[in-house]
Amino acid sequence: MVVVVGSADGTESEGYDRDTLALPGRQDELVRRVAAANANTVVVVNSGMPVLMPWAEEVAAILQVWLPGQAFGEALAGVLLGAAEPGGRLPVTLPRAEADSPVLQADPQAGELAYDEELLVGYRGYDRKGREPLFCFGHGLGYTDWSYESISASAATIRAGDDASVSVSVRNRGRRSGREIVQLYLEGPPDDASRPLRVLAAFAAVDAEPGERAQVRLTVPARAFAHFDEQRGEWAWKAVTYTLHAGRSSRDFRLSTRITVGAGGK
Repeated sequence: MVVVVGSADGTESEGYDRDTLALPGRQDELVRRVAAANANTVVVVNSGMPVLMPWAEEVAAILQVWLPGQAFGEALAGVLLGAAEPGGRLPVTLPRAEADSPVLQADPQAGELAYDEELLVGYRGYDRKGREPLFCFGHGLGYTDWSYESISASAATIRAGDDASVSVSVRNRGRRSGREIVQLYLEGPPDDASRPLRVLAAFAAVDAEPGERAQVRLTVPARAFAHFDEQRGEWAWKAVTYTLHAGRSSRDFRLSTRITVGAGGK
């Protein structure tokens, strides 16, 4: 059984804020009633923004398709029938409840909007506050399974202002060809509560046949290791050892390595 739900006309726009993350109308009730009658229900969410999914554990699968346009029908059929790989990954975090969102209010006060959350928006806010999302940033499933076999940095130490190169090997453990999005997250010392615990530093797509091993090389830009020095008015680098996590999402790490950056700058 396939149920398509989503944003009703006029309920979301770039020009105004939404009042709630819930699906409009009685769509949640619809999903639950269908799922109660058929355990193999697939829910297709056709929305341009995150929505609450209180029925997520009651259905067999969920497809977040965003707003795919006039070719929606053909694309959906291809994925549901297995002719196409659902290779997308979430560019946002889906919360379990509205109260979990890092930023709940964004209303100007006296004509000014204060960005008090600073860098702690999206998955960075969830990580710093220790909140468990329903589906995390970078999450996404396909029709095959993957194992992460090795990770290595081109150098254990790099100079301040230099990029870092990291190699990750993965293997397709499933019975059909597939695509994996290898994601690399950078974690620094947890000594500054105003900064994210981890940030997405690089990612790359890799295709492999059943049983095939593939290697992907990722470049972490120098700016990922830097912080902005407000007094000097420029980017600067500290002598710090970072951890690089390779995995399938912002909460699913499979391999890690460390790299040390020298102080100063170019």
